[in-house]
Amino acid sequence: MMMIAGLAIMLVSEAATLAGIEPFASWNTPICWTGFILVADAIVYRARGNSWIRSSPREFAALALASIPLWVVFEGYNLVIRNWIYVGLPENTGLRLFGYAWSFATISPAIFEGAELAAIARAPRRAGRAGRPGGDARPEPVEGRGLLLIAVGLVMLASPFVVPGSIAPYFAAPVFLGFIFLLDPINKRLGEEGLTRDRTINLLLSGLLCGVLWEFWNYWSRAKWIYTVPIMQQWKIFEMPLPGYLGFPPFAVECFTMYVFVRGLSGSLRSSRVRGRTIAL
Repeated sequence: MMMIAGLAIMLVSEAATLAGIEPFASWNTPICWTGFILVADAIVYRARGNSWIRSSPREFAALALASIPLWVVFEGYNLVIRNWIYVGLPENTGLRLFGYAWSFATISPAIFEGAELAAIARAPRRAGRAGRPGGDARPEPVEGRGLLLIAVGLVMLASPFVVPGSIAPYFAAPVFLGFIFLLDPINKRLGEEGLTRDRTINLLLSGLLCGVLWEFWNYWSRAKWIYTVPIMQQWKIFEMPLPGYLGFPPFAVECFTMYVFVRGLSGSLRSSRVRGRTIAL
């Protein structure tokens, strides 16, 4: 039923958006992402017998809530790098804030669900190589290479603030990579889940999938974002200049490191984790 409901949500919303029917035309992106999350979760549950929504609803809710301030971090960076703007938003402030919250709350859940789908699709190739799922990560000391990665991450995240404002719009890449370098060594030091080869591949694939869907659903929506990236504006797929699609895969990895860091700082979330199940395995 969840899969059917999710598919119906996506199909109805996109069809209504193309027909210019409200509220779908203005709210297409968060509506479609809600449908995608339901479909992906149903597929994961059918394949594995556990999923975010059905097996770990408390952490899923925490993930959705955490996704809002985590994306606001990038909205803050956008005040400096000025890479996108929003158009067609509701005039009512309360309604606009609700739209922001709903849209931002779907970002991390969609990426994580997409990574689970990638893990399922790659499962035959990983047989005998993936290692034992689940278990508790062991804290790793932050030494040498880890300290260097943290320093690199800090420099990348600080770079848009120290360069001249005229070239700051070209510094999106450090923003969408920096948290990976900064937080993954810290997460491992906290005993939280870190990036592994397979997990990174799953997240990269999810980022590419989600990036295409984001731009597809956004393109026909009345309330939407438009990119002001100062490169290759004449070469666009939907609203995104072609090179921008390279940013979605690392952004998915970054979302993972940021959420794991937040979860590691919140002991209350640990009790809601499903034992034996990891993120984007």
